[in-house]
Amino acid sequence: MPTVSGPDGADPGLAAAGQARIGWAERTMPVLGLIRESFAASRPLDGLAVAACLHVTAETAVLVNVLRAGGARVHLAASNPLSTQDVAAALASWPGVTVSARSGAARETYYRHIHQALDSAPALVFDDGGDLVNTLHEERPELLAGVAGGVESTTTGVARLRRMAAAGTLAFPVVAANGAATRRMLDNRYGTGQSALDGILRATNTLLAGKTVVVAGYGPAGTGIAERARGFGAQVVVTETDPVRALDAVMAGFRVLPMAGAAPLGEVFITATGSRDVITPVHLEVMRDGAILANAGHFDVEIDVRGLEKLAVTVNPQIRPSADEYVLADGRRLILLAEGRVVNLVAGEGHPAAVMDVSFTVGALSAVRLTSARPPLPPGVHEVPAETDAQAAGLMLACMGTRIDELTPGQQEYLDSWRYGS
Repeated sequence: MPTVSGPDGADPGLAAAGQARIGWAERTMPVLGLIRESFAASRPLDGLAVAACLHVTAETAVLVNVLRAGGARVHLAASNPLSTQDVAAALASWPGVTVSARSGAARETYYRHIHQALDSAPALVFDDGGDLVNTLHEERPELLAGVAGGVESTTTGVARLRRMAAAGTLAFPVVAANGAATRRMLDNRYGTGQSALDGILRATNTLLAGKTVVVAGYGPAGTGIAERARGFGAQVVVTETDPVRALDAVMAGFRVLPMAGAAPLGEVFITATGSRDVITPVHLEVMRDGAILANAGHFDVEIDVRGLEKLAVTVNPQIRPSADEYVLADGRRLILLAEGRVVNLVAGEGHPAAVMDVSFTVGALSAVRLTSARPPLPPGVHEVPAETDAQAAGLMLACMGTRIDELTPGQQEYLDSWRYGS
């Protein structure tokens, strides 16, 4: 996969390749195409500055094009330096778009890019994990008064925002796009379910059939991963801390164990919890030789990579693309994928464009809601309204050529009334 290079941004020489990737994504994102046409006609974001910290992918570029059609000026930073693609070079050549992204950017550069996006004095922010919103509150408070609202795309980011809101520090409304029913279904269950395994297979070329795959976390993303691993013929073990989700996994036919019990059994481990220290040295010390470690969560804290480094006597980097081998004192080898970062974006190409089509539609519609609501939405975390979910799902069904029934007046009256009995 081509990568972006350069001192602080994209290599212009990669723009043509990036534009070709964007064109391919647009062909399978018809819903955003309809939204773009609507935005171009109504210009709901005319003159507004948008700062975004998102994965720089072809699908994200399609969203940027929609925001641009609506009249916005967009400054995009990468939410995961290892996921940045040659698409950044193409985006940087578009009028009204500024890109601060570089493949392999160090932590200091990563946050410098976020500050560069915030230099646009945004009226709207799009975030993927919460780092942009957090930086805005902690280090750029002078800009808060000008922000009408934000859109957060991840479970991890929403959790951080809820803690900010509970502490009374969240200064503007943020729509939890990740909580939309369409997004939980398509993005988490089907998107992460497929793309996480795709990243693992690209990095290792391993045969999943017959292997014991341990999935940490049985939320919407973990559910999809477990289902698809079982579809490949794997024996799936689920670990959980939530008793309701654990019960759901049991009833779905999966074996549920604590990580301490799963660690000696697993051959492939996939974390999808949104938490930290899910796999620690205590677990690493009892794993099988050749065990594969992958993270499908947003941040690189679910697998204790620093603990793994301390256990290892030898590290053989890049034994395959995106796969590093850690050799322990007793000779066992553990294979860490994507440096413990988001495996589907680092080792693979992320969610299929068709999945992101609806997810980004929800985000674009949420941006309009934030700027047009009267009275304005109060500071805090706001859920996606059911009608927005229905609109996005209806548009996707229409693009798929699928028709559904409509309630008759009699059915609607029956559902709305409490007077009807048996």
